[in-house]
Amino acid sequence: MALRLCCAWISILLLPSLSDGGKLLVVPMVGSHWLSMKEVVEELSQRGHEVVVLVPEVSWQMETTQAYKVVTYPVRQTLEELDNAFREYVVVHLTKKPFPLNALAMFKASKHLFNMFFDQCKDLFRSPETLKFLKQSSFDAVLTDPLFMCGTVVAHYLSLPFVFFMRGFGCDLHFSAPQSPSPMSYVPKTFSFNSDRMTFFQRVENALVSLLELDYCNSYYEEALKLSSEVLQKDVSLTDLVSPAAIWILRFDFVFEYVRPVMPNMVFIGGINCAKGEPLPQVMFLHLQTLHFPMKSHYIVAESLLTFILFS
Repeated sequence: MALRLCCAWISILLLPSLSDGGKLLVVPMVGSHWLSMKEVVEELSQRGHEVVVLVPEVSWQMETTQAYKVVTYPVRQTLEELDNAFREYVVVHLTKKPFPLNALAMFKASKHLFNMFFDQCKDLFRSPETLKFLKQSSFDAVLTDPLFMCGTVVAHYLSLPFVFFMRGFGCDLHFSAPQSPSPMSYVPKTFSFNSDRMTFFQRVENALVSLLELDYCNSYYEEALKLSSEVLQKDVSLTDLVSPAAIWILRFDFVFEYVRPVMPNMVFIGGINCAKGEPLPQVMFLHLQTLHFPMKSHYIVAESLLTFILFS
């Protein structure tokens, strides 16, 4: 269901070319994020759209296929360098430290990993052959996971509408950029580690973290902003880069998040994960029915959680 909904929204963006099928440029984030996007790309190709996936020569989990065309561009990094950067990133996240030392360590490791991958995006804009191909291909739209921002810069460079397929930004940019309200009174900010039931002082802390979020994001995406300004030949902010997204396809379920208003172009498709889920064993539901729930809605929530836990 989520796959059909996702493809339907992208097909709507390609409507002017539906008679012959649209031409879609895909700029994925490599690794596990690509495994989540791959099913969507294959389905779009089967529906008659011409799909081109743009990837660096050195990457993870990117194999060739007959379902769509893969175009690579040269990069200077080695696979070993990417592996080492990711190992350092994982080690930091598995090391327990008190707040705010844990947040600072995670930020530093995350920024280092981002810069490693974004160097590949810089190599893309140093490749005249690749840029010439992109300009001459007459794409209708760009589908990208914006976490590493390269697809967003490419979309602006080509002056194309773009679709985000993502889990979210670390500083809630996926809510603020589309101008979706996010009340600080009960929506905890990243790295605050608060719940949705906060004391007065936790709400004050939440407000302070919120004030720091923009600086956090601007610092994290510093290299992306520099490259964007050079490529587009004008000063751009982070909001300038991401807010024009035509559709925000969000890979999580609204009911598992904090209730908040959202914009019409924000589409929640649930979790499209790396592995295909098998039918839920009937014994699980039989056991669930033996438990006592005060309201039917509680049973529905429990059933959804069970499905989520088994297949996430």
